[in-house]
Amino acid sequence: MSTPGVTLVIGATGTTGRRVAAGLIAEGHRVKAAGRSATPVEGTQAVRFDWNEPATWSEAIGGVDRAYLIPPIGSSGPAEAMLPFLRQALAAGVHRAVLLSSSAIPAGGPAVGQVHQALPGLFEQWAVLRPSWFMQNFTGSTPHARSIAQEGAIMSASGDGRVGFIDAEDIAAVAVRALTDEQAPNTDLILTGPQTLSYADVAATIAEVTGRPVVHRQLTFEQLRDRWAAEIPLEFATMLASMDVAIAEGAEDRTSDTVQRLTGRPPGTFRAFVEREVS
Repeated sequence: MSTPGVTLVIGATGTTGRRVAAGLIAEGHRVKAAGRSATPVEGTQAVRFDWNEPATWSEAIGGVDRAYLIPPIGSSGPAEAMLPFLRQALAAGVHRAVLLSSSAIPAGGPAVGQVHQALPGLFEQWAVLRPSWFMQNFTGSTPHARSIAQEGAIMSASGDGRVGFIDAEDIAAVAVRALTDEQAPNTDLILTGPQTLSYADVAATIAEVTGRPVVHRQLTFEQLRDRWAAEIPLEFATMLASMDVAIAEGAEDRTSDTVQRLTGRPPGTFRAFVEREVS
């Protein structure tokens, strides 16, 4: 089996990035941790990186042979920055790229779908991770976590639609395999948890585990779009609200065996996640 060199992890302090970095380090791999503030990450070489500042790219890709790619947050057109970076990375010796996308965005689709479409033409070894909605969307300072804490409610335009919510721990575990196994997947990978849940199911589980009242409150597309637009650009808010409508129409009502197949263990359940991370 070939030995990986140095892996660049973009967004190394983020939800999946820090877990990917930790998983790589635990297996003895060398990691260059990239982020906008070059925050030190234990066991890694930290470098400053910003998609919108090409002057930061060279240091990030120097001495690297593979990369975990987190698209710029909140951008509806990430290809504009990402594709020039990927060409530069390829020229610098990066030969494997693993891109974090979304189950809702196919190759050639909006936003990161354009990068997904281009990846196989750039790299001989690649993978696109297309996880369903993160279980971590209900923790920390996320909009759902705030509305649960402040209003005792989860707001969505998803109706009774069901989602195969996935734990970021499982996304990271698949990413580590895609980055370090002798053969890259060379395909896109739909990642889900073991079951599909409606937002009403999610609210009920959180309420049961925490002992606090939590309900699902249904919004219209327009109400959800405007709620998002108070925090993020309107174009991105519109795309997110449209994804909720797609959930209502059944677009995310599916599970996959990808986590089990690539990691050798089943994905974690939502209840186990709540017991571990939701206070």
